[in-house]
Amino acid sequence: MAPLFGWSKTRKSKSRQNVRPFAFLHSISQKRRRFVLLLDSGGHSFPFSDRPHDCRRRLQRLQTGRLQQTLAGYIERIGKSLHSGKVSTVKLWPEFAGEGKYFDFRSNLVPASIDFVEETPLCTTLRKDGYRVRTVEHLLSALEAMGVDNCRVEIESPDCEDGAVEVPILDGSAREWVEAIEQVGLKVAVDRDGNNREKMAPFLDEPVHVWRNDSFIAAFPSPKVHITYGINFPQVPAIGCQWFSSTPLDDFFYAKQIASSRTFCIYEEVERMRQVGLIRGGSMENAIVCSASKGWLNPPLRFHDEPCRHKVLDLIGDVSLFAQCGSQGLPVAHVVAYKGGHALHADFVRRLSGLS
Repeated sequence: MAPLFGWSKTRKSKSRQNVRPFAFLHSISQKRRRFVLLLDSGGHSFPFSDRPHDCRRRLQRLQTGRLQQTLAGYIERIGKSLHSGKVSTVKLWPEFAGEGKYFDFRSNLVPASIDFVEETPLCTTLRKDGYRVRTVEHLLSALEAMGVDNCRVEIESPDCEDGAVEVPILDGSAREWVEAIEQVGLKVAVDRDGNNREKMAPFLDEPVHVWRNDSFIAAFPSPKVHITYGINFPQVPAIGCQWFSSTPLDDFFYAKQIASSRTFCIYEEVERMRQVGLIRGGSMENAIVCSASKGWLNPPLRFHDEPCRHKVLDLIGDVSLFAQCGSQGLPVAHVVAYKGGHALHADFVRRLSGLS
């Protein structure tokens, strides 16, 4: 298997209900004493080092020693979408090297790029020339993690009338996409001239970070991709504070330990979300639902820390939007996130690309 990411260990938090980002990041920074990130309880940040740096100088796209790949066959899936509740059809097609991943909606091409992200609640949306593709994160996560560098994603919905379409939620995870990719397999992609292309990946030279209030994402230089993610729901004891770490990450580990983790929601917030037009297609079949007073309403969980693992799934999908021309989007770094979401993930990618 292609060593896209790496191996992992997980451990269950025992008494970290009041964990503070400062303490966690401080312990990590001891490994590299010249870099420090401090976040105090008020959300104020302090720089990593004493010297100012331009973000573009902190990151280089380098060769990985691998060739760009694409699907060896065709994939089609039909299902209900999470937020609109409408049925849509997605067809995944092989694509030329250098073309990257993009959506084809009624012959309108929407690249899977941070340049086209529109901030929307509870999902990642791409928009170009008035056409929108919603809830792309699970599919993009599977494509990125399984090494599909170039792919045309044709998407359609017979009920679409407003220029917007949504990727089916399936079972709320990326498992079905991963299984379909494994079934058809991959092949080396060639460009329009019949040539192979080297797969590039972004490597960090120095740490970078973004934050909103007490939520943050920081990335530290590392020879391989590592992801550490923390969530904290003190109002929902069954979830509470969780940490998950993969070190490093590869396609095999992703398929077995991350892809099947499902999206989750708080039962007491369901009605409010539906009143504002969200999760109209949500159900016990495509999400795990937790009540603040009663705990999980549709057990069993696939992992004891399934909500935290799902956040890793989302992060990989959102950060894949940093990819360019068939390159790897996820930076070769140790990415540490705490209480993140799609908006903060997008901030992080914009930080990497020097756009903010």
